[in-house]
Amino acid sequence: MTSLPFPLAELPDDAATEAARKLFAGEVTFLKGVVAMDGLPPDDRPEVCFAGRSNVGKSSLINALTGRKGLARASNTPGRTQEINFFTLAESHYLVDLPGYGFANAPVAIVEKWQRLLKQYLSGRASLRRAFVLVDARHGIKSVDEEIMTLLDRSAVTFQAVLTKTDKLKASELDKVLDQVRGKLAKHPAAYPELVLTSSEKGDGIPLLRAIIAGLA
Repeated sequence: MTSLPFPLAELPDDAATEAARKLFAGEVTFLKGVVAMDGLPPDDRPEVCFAGRSNVGKSSLINALTGRKGLARASNTPGRTQEINFFTLAESHYLVDLPGYGFANAPVAIVEKWQRLLKQYLSGRASLRRAFVLVDARHGIKSVDEEIMTLLDRSAVTFQAVLTKTDKLKASELDKVLDQVRGKLAKHPAAYPELVLTSSEKGDGIPLLRAIIAGLA
């Protein structure tokens, strides 16, 4: 029997899951928003970054992971937040919130500036362990998602697809989306070969994603 490409990730053992829970139960604070490479904090600890289209649920996911409702703030206007936001996790990790892409209402000059900064960050950050690319489970991977995935390929940064809002779909609908996602990811050499399904509202997949991040140290 041929194994399914990009299978669903599974929780590690109880000890690893509990260690991850304790990590995220520690102090989490906003460190700074960065608008240029010279503003980056020292790369002295492991970090992961979160990327996703505007309104994919990125802020909600970060808040669910950390158990802090107001930590990451969402904007309903695509392209409004043009900073790379750094959060310290238990003084041992960085969580990095990249601005949402899909800039329908942003001036061209701002888009170009953000894209330059993103490329520089992804290509030159030695402490970056993994990028999590968030995909709205109701829509699957869109062309704008593939653009960021191609950039990650070129930057040799491993990325893992995280489907958000999975509670909004029936099982049969989710299966169709997973087929589409697997087909798209197969074209990207930097794609990590496991998928994560989440619902920030229901808490689904949150312990798993915490464990993945904790295991990257």
